[in-house]
Amino acid sequence: MEVIPAIDLRGGNCVRLYQGDYAQETVYSDDPLETALRWVDMGATRLHIVDLDGARDGKPANLKAVERIASAVDVPLHLGGGIRDMDTARAAIDAGVSRIMLGTAAVEDSDLIGVMLGEFGAESVIVSVDAKDGRVALRGWTEGSSALATDLVADMAALGVVRFLYTDISRDGTLTEPNFEGVRALVSQGDIRLIAAGGIATVAHLTRLAEIGAEAGIVGRAIYTGDIDLREAIETIDGMERGC
Repeated sequence: MEVIPAIDLRGGNCVRLYQGDYAQETVYSDDPLETALRWVDMGATRLHIVDLDGARDGKPANLKAVERIASAVDVPLHLGGGIRDMDTARAAIDAGVSRIMLGTAAVEDSDLIGVMLGEFGAESVIVSVDAKDGRVALRGWTEGSSALATDLVADMAALGVVRFLYTDISRDGTLTEPNFEGVRALVSQGDIRLIAAGGIATVAHLTRLAEIGAEAGIVGRAIYTGDIDLREAIETIDGMERGC
């Protein structure tokens, strides 16, 4: 399992929200590039970037910061937040992103997901399943929907999506624990690759996610507060998978 640090961008800053609430924001750095370099120096093999402005407003607002990061690090990047049309998706790929993440578009425009799979390939498209009480939230988690997380995964898998990001919104930024049962339910749905996020606060949480079958775990607030040492977490999971 891969341990992936999160870099959430808002107004050019590196921030974390509590349960996705834009009114409960903590700014951890005004230099996202410095943050990215720090995580890579500690062993990160991939970075998970979310444009929070884009997620809420429907159009990425921090692509220049993403370009700076992409040109300075030698690890692949995920990018989500406001990617809801082909031009925006192409701009993200051109900025140096290896995988684009789509949430709202997956619920509202499944045909678009099919087009993206055709143009970029399944390895470059992640469907983000951001759920609260089992139902998917939209537009940077500011709107609810009637779509069930399990149904969305099934529908997108049938379309050809192979990789999903699952975030339990009620756990995100809380430093409590992940929704292990929610992760298990999605992993068991078939031949998919699942990235888990929300509530990861200890290395033990990461090892349990690995045991459940998650492909990766996104660590956010816990590495900014020091509850998780990123280098230690990566080494622990690597050792676990080598049988050390």
